[in-house]
Amino acid sequence: MRTLRTLLLSVPCALLVVASAAGAVPRWVSLAPHLTELAFAAGAGDLLVGVSAYSDFPEAARSLPRIGDAQRVDKERLLALQPDLVLAWGSGTSPELTEWLRQRGIRVEVLEVRRLAEIPAALEELGRWAGTPGMASAAAARFRARLAVLAPAAGTVAPVRVFIELDHSPLFTVSGAHLISEMVERCGGFNVFAGLPGLAPAVSLEAVMAAAPEVILYAGPEADPLAIWKRWPQIPAVRRGAVYAVPGDLVARPSVRALEGLAAICQALNQARGSEERVP
Repeated sequence: MRTLRTLLLSVPCALLVVASAAGAVPRWVSLAPHLTELAFAAGAGDLLVGVSAYSDFPEAARSLPRIGDAQRVDKERLLALQPDLVLAWGSGTSPELTEWLRQRGIRVEVLEVRRLAEIPAALEELGRWAGTPGMASAAAARFRARLAVLAPAAGTVAPVRVFIELDHSPLFTVSGAHLISEMVERCGGFNVFAGLPGLAPAVSLEAVMAAAPEVILYAGPEADPLAIWKRWPQIPAVRRGAVYAVPGDLVARPSVRALEGLAAICQALNQARGSEERVP
């Protein structure tokens, strides 16, 4: 089973844009699951002729041809699809692949998607490229409106110390540079490993114990994370039973569904505080 850390390391932070030939019917290929989701949300789903592995949302994406995953792209299969626009990831894309595209006269443009507030702009950009600005703008407006009311608690409630767990053996977490950490902050939490370098650093059990988190948010494949952590009741989160599973794809992918992940995290932190407040 793929781990969330594998997913995180394959989550793109950019779009590489290949300009289509003048007058040609657009043919798009997406090289990451969250870009597939964004393309559909922006009204460009019908233009996709190929997607990356794990592009499982929306349902229509499941039937599209696969051209590889984050670690390896099947270049020949990609070219056989004759795309005139490719959506790919930036910070995780190898320089060799970028150069390979440029050597074939493919125009490359980079659009960073690192924060929740940047998702609507990505939708609008995709809408301009697809010729669906109305649908994309409407999706962006809905996202901004929902984001504005979804997590107003930050700064108004006592902060909760949170350990964000991706994998258990070995232990991996996220730094403050990652989208999940932003979600925790918006919900009034504090990522105890926010200061670590990288996006998904490894940590030791001893470090987790020393950090004394009040809440553990688990975004990995195990169904019952509390059962794993019960061996260490000296950790405040474990002692309080405040160990919660959150949906990995929703919290890790910078797509429209990230709002569902944000709502799940806010709900977990509200529960840990003993709050009766429900997430809108």
